[in-house]
Amino acid sequence: MTTPVTIIGAGLGGLTLARVLHVHGIPATVYEAEPSPTARAQGGMLDIHDHGGQPALRAAGLIDEFRGLVLEGRQATRVLDRDGTVLLDEPDDGTGGRPEVQRGELRRMLLDSLPAGTVRWGHKVGGVRALGDSRHEVTFADGTTVVTNLLVGADGAWSRVRPLLSEAEPQYIGRSFVETCLYDGDTRHPASARAVGGGSLFALAPGKGIQAHRESGGTLHTYVALSKPQDWFAGIDFSDSAAATARIAREFDGWAPELTALITDSDTAPVLRPLHALPIEHRWDRAPGATLLGDAAHLSAPNGEGANLAMYDGAELGQTLAAHPGDVEAALTEYEQALFPRSAEAAAEGTRLHEFLFGDGAPHSLVDMFTGHGQPR
Repeated sequence: MTTPVTIIGAGLGGLTLARVLHVHGIPATVYEAEPSPTARAQGGMLDIHDHGGQPALRAAGLIDEFRGLVLEGRQATRVLDRDGTVLLDEPDDGTGGRPEVQRGELRRMLLDSLPAGTVRWGHKVGGVRALGDSRHEVTFADGTTVVTNLLVGADGAWSRVRPLLSEAEPQYIGRSFVETCLYDGDTRHPASARAVGGGSLFALAPGKGIQAHRESGGTLHTYVALSKPQDWFAGIDFSDSAAATARIAREFDGWAPELTALITDSDTAPVLRPLHALPIEHRWDRAPGATLLGDAAHLSAPNGEGANLAMYDGAELGQTLAAHPGDVEAALTEYEQALFPRSAEAAAEGTRLHEFLFGDGAPHSLVDMFTGHGQPR
């Protein structure tokens, strides 16, 4: 079977691309390894920026539906010292440009906006090869194949499409997150809920931190950051939840109990999230009939821009293809010429942000950033 546009990966970027193409009457098929849209949890809160995700949703014709998903008050920000001292408490006054939504609900909105059958679930890519004349063959794990005139890798950090274009591989940045959740925080974990406040919490020290966010239903979603080599984490048995939780919590001995409870009182097993990145200036030579978007193109240290960039990439690629009917190569060239400097700038900002979060000056460096005495948001 030959298809005009094949998108690998049904994340936010791939779905935004498919939706924008649909708006312009261009058919596309999205292949996703997961067996169904509900096969796994889709992560926590996302702040959708007025310079990134929101323009993408406008291009997709979904900005009104998006506004219906926004959780009010979640742009509030608190920075605490390790002893619980409040160093910064910014309320959400409704004027911010980064409203918060649940990632899963945003993905569901995008899925619902596509014609039935656009996403083919349970299609894990086994290999990709160029056939010449801008055509590519994708082979799936079940042995089936598809040939496409335009292949887009929207398949994340460990993209199977990227090797067609680039030899770059993600490298560990020297830091990992450990993810935990407390449910019904206001009732069952009131001290931790008060510490988190109405939106985001940053409790930081050099090389480590406890970051949490208030989600819908009073859930307190936490990412514990530790600047440790991968070998250190390999020495922890994460299949033993109690032992793993205790080992991670020991790194925060002496911290305020309402903060450490975000680790020790978790209602879920701790999940290790190693952080990887591609080179900041990652780019590739034009390869006929193929391109990348999102983390497949520019994986970087988490800085709140990843989902926004992926959606913006998808919208830009979709609109550029629509603007160059019959000339895919002109569209891909224009798209990538804008993509490379945009993603490099965001990756560099992510690296700087991590220095504010976990460098020698933390947590006061982050307070300075928020108050305008350091790098602006």
